[in-house]
Amino acid sequence: MPSALVEVRRRYSEAEEVAIIEAVHAALVSAFAIPVKDKHLRLVAHEPHRFACPPTLTEPERATMVSIDCFAGRSIEAKRRLYAEIVDRLEGLGIPRDHVTITLREIPTENWGIRGGQAASDVDLGFKVDV
Repeated sequence: MPSALVEVRRRYSEAEEVAIIEAVHAALVSAFAIPVKDKHLRLVAHEPHRFACPPTLTEPERATMVSIDCFAGRSIEAKRRLYAEIVDRLEGLGIPRDHVTITLREIPTENWGIRGGQAASDVDLGFKVDV
């Protein structure tokens, strides 16, 4: 049950914002084998002066940061697939590959409260974490 935050440095249309969210979600489904219905994503559009980025970017207005919190246990191969799929999918939406930064924070299941306040370690998640 990853939770993702996508931060962008410009305003997009509603359809473009939905496409960005869907791109990151589709990458999570593919790389981490989570259920399609397991969708926890947010998109925040910052004013450019509130989002510093490297001056070397060719299109600084398209700088994009993706932060993902997830249960610990995915393999390095699954993480590599995730990173590649995110940049592939965002590139298809006009965001240059080298303008995307991804951070992944792994959290033990006992440190994640779900389903009415239960520790994730105490419930059947319905999917495998060790992919």
